[in-house]
This record gives sequence, structure tokens and C-alpha cells, in this order.
Amino acid sequence: MLNAETFVAFGFILFVGLLAYLGVHKTLNAALDKRGDRIKAELGEAQRLRAEAEAVLASFGKRLQEAEAEAAAVVAQAHADAEILASEAAARLSDFIKRRTKQAEEKIAAAETQATADVRAAAADAATKAAATVLAGEAKGSFGDELVSKSIADLKSLLH
Repeated sequence: MLNAETFVAFGFILFVGLLAYLGVHKTLNAALDKRGDRIKAELGEAQRLRAEAEAVLASFGKRLQEAEAEAAAVVAQAHADAEILASEAAARLSDFIKRRTKQAEEKIAAAETQATADVRAAAADAATKAAATVLAGEAKGSFGDELVSKSIADLKSLLH
């Protein structure tokens, strides 16, 4: 009965007994517990880092939303400013056109007044010459010359 298998079984039992006697199972258990605790600590650290990363991500998301809102407000303000500038420019252009129109009307009125005065002066000169010609032909002598001079002076004073 003492064959090789029996020696191997007896050696195995003796080896396991020796390991139990020396407390290797306690050392292995302690090492496994230590490793388990270290893994638990690493998992806790990983969870803490994940929570921190999520908080930072949420913070950046909030900052992004705030930046987008601020950009939208800036764009809206720029549109409002552009509309105000456009309305002011339109008002200034309207005022400029009104002033130019008024100046043109004043120049036209002045030109009309000048033309009317020129026409009156030309008519007065023509009437004076015509009266002088008519009176010179009808009135002769010193009385006629005096009458012509007086009539010419009267016409000039009336027409000017």
C-alpha cells in the first residue's frame, strides 16, 4: 500500500499541515484583506474623482450656458444699437433733405424776386423809351421838352 500516490497524498497533507501550523493562511488572508482594502480605497478615490469631474463638468456646462446667454445679450444689444443708429441716421438725413429743400426754395424765391425786378425794370425802361418817342413826336418846343422830361421822371418813379 505504500505506493507513489500514497506518498504524494501524505506529502501533500504534511505540506498543508505545515502551512496551517506556520499560519500561512492567516498571512494570505491578511494580504488579501489588505489588497481588498486597498482596492476599496482606490474605488472610493475613483468615485470621489468621478464626483469631482462631474461637478467640474456641470460647472463648465453652467459657464457655457452663461457665456451663450451673455453672447446672446451682446448680439441683442448690438442689434438694438444698430437700429438706434439707423433711425438717427434716417432722422439726420431727413433733416438734411429738409434744410436743402428750404435752401433751394429760398434761392428759387430770391431768383423769382430778382427776375420780377429785372422784368419790371426792363418794362419801365421800355415804357419810358416808348413814352419819350410818342411824346417827342407830339410835343414840340420847350413846353414839349419839359413835359417829356416830367413824364419820364414820373414813369421812372412809378415803375421803380
